[in-house]
Amino acid sequence: MDAVELARKLQEEATCSICLDYFTDPVMTTCGHNFCRECIQLTWEKAKGQKKRRKRKGSFPCPECRELSPQRNLRPNRLLTKVAEMVRQHPSPQSRDLCPVHRELLKLFCEDDQRPICLICRESQEHRPHRVVPIEEAVQAYKLKLEEDMEHLREEMMKTEELQAKEEQTLAEWQEKVKERRERIMVEFEKMGLFLMEEKQRLLQALKKEEEETVAKLQQSTASLKEQSHSLERLLLQLEDRNERTPLQMLQDMKDLLSRKNSLSVQYPETTSVMLKTICRVPGQIEVLKSFQEDVVPDPSTAYPYLLLYESRQRRYLSTPMDGTPRGKDRFLAYPCAVGQEAFSSGRHYWEVGMNLTGDALWALGVCRDNVSRRNRVPKSPENGFWVVQLCKGKRYTPAALPPTPATLVEPPSHVGIFLDFEAGELSFYNVNDGSHLHTYSQPAFPGPLQPFFCLGAPKSGQMVISTVTLWVKG
Repeated sequence: MDAVELARKLQEEATCSICLDYFTDPVMTTCGHNFCRECIQLTWEKAKGQKKRRKRKGSFPCPECRELSPQRNLRPNRLLTKVAEMVRQHPSPQSRDLCPVHRELLKLFCEDDQRPICLICRESQEHRPHRVVPIEEAVQAYKLKLEEDMEHLREEMMKTEELQAKEEQTLAEWQEKVKERRERIMVEFEKMGLFLMEEKQRLLQALKKEEEETVAKLQQSTASLKEQSHSLERLLLQLEDRNERTPLQMLQDMKDLLSRKNSLSVQYPETTSVMLKTICRVPGQIEVLKSFQEDVVPDPSTAYPYLLLYESRQRRYLSTPMDGTPRGKDRFLAYPCAVGQEAFSSGRHYWEVGMNLTGDALWALGVCRDNVSRRNRVPKSPENGFWVVQLCKGKRYTPAALPPTPATLVEPPSHVGIFLDFEAGELSFYNVNDGSHLHTYSQPAFPGPLQPFFCLGAPKSGQMVISTVTLWVKG
């Protein structure tokens, strides 16, 4: 019998069959069975309440064999008390503590195989050449290693907790960005709803005007044809009547009748086109904004001396040659900039700028006050009268605001749309290629007339195309 089976048998002998726990103050009945004193007394107390008549007074059936045993004959079993206490203090070895082959205690550790073995395994051919140490010795060595591993894991846990805190912070910042983007989406769509309503009214009015004009033409043509038809009908009746008369009567006043017939002028009006000119189209955002498009032209008198302006329609340079450039008060001397010829102080205005950029191009677009500093370098911010977006080196596309709030673009837009709503105090920028929103300045009101603003940062930055004018900086 192996150690596990022996321990199991010993546990069974030390276990009460009533409470199924180790004996507490065990007693023996006359039939030789053992129970906890409290368990057997409670069992017999319950039996007293039964109506069934007992054969002998003061005797109760044994829970094991049902043999009657006098209650007063219960004898303490001191040996079983000691056995139960020993089992309680020294639990039996578990199967995991025994060798799965020999069912012996695992007392040695094979360092070659990195696993516990029993004494019989140590003498086997498999483990005889291996380095074997007692379990206690191996435990000490591995305990040190485990402590080192635990210290490493604690450090990793600290790093993980720090990263977790950073991730939570990133999550909060991300959610704030999402909240701002959600609000911007709502604002942009509300703006689009207003524009679409106005566009709908404009299209309906245009359709109504076209309808009225066409109906008026058709009604006038119909009236003219009706009147001409009556005249022809009267003359035809006269001719038919004359044709039915006698020869003499027919020839009377023939000259007058033929004269009326020859003087009758038959006219056919031009065909009125019934093709509708008003197109019913629900435009996208860029298409709606283009209904406010202005023919913006840069003002050569304000251009930086080395900023060249070429008018493609007339094939000529608008800017003054560099050698004889006048130093007027309106000319930009601090930046390669220019402004539009027309200033806006009310209404809604939209224009587009195309860009053929090269390398790490530097540029800025937007509007500025008509009295900004043109001789000194100042930050292009609303505080200084500039509402622009600009591209810095490294393809960082930033609104020129303080503090800056950069937004990284994969590629700078090649076609930018700029929409100014003066009364609403808003200036918005859009990527015309895909219709995406880039940035919006929003404030209660603008402080005065605004001019379109264009700036190329350095030579070889590329070109800007505004309407029919191309800008670039001469190196």
